[in-house]
Amino acid sequence: MANNPSAEKRIRQTEKRTERNRARRSRVRTYLRKVEMAIEGGKKDEALAAFQAAQPEMQRAVGKGVLHLNTVARKLSRLAARIKAIAA
Repeated sequence: MANNPSAEKRIRQTEKRTERNRARRSRVRTYLRKVEMAIEGGKKDEALAAFQAAQPEMQRAVGKGVLHLNTVARKLSRLAARIKAIAA
């Protein structure tokens, strides 16, 4: 338990930050789910639109420190390859 004002403040800040990060991570997962569903359905146009909407949200998560840069790059690369393969 916090024994001084600065420790109490750090606890409050951590709780706020955790809540924001959880919301951002959840939002990213929602965008990814939309892309996945479109890919599974074989809808290339819909998948591409969902992918383009997901990209900035994922990059924003990197900027905020919620996700690692390489993780996002890997996921985007794999999704782009899967979308490209739909037409083939």
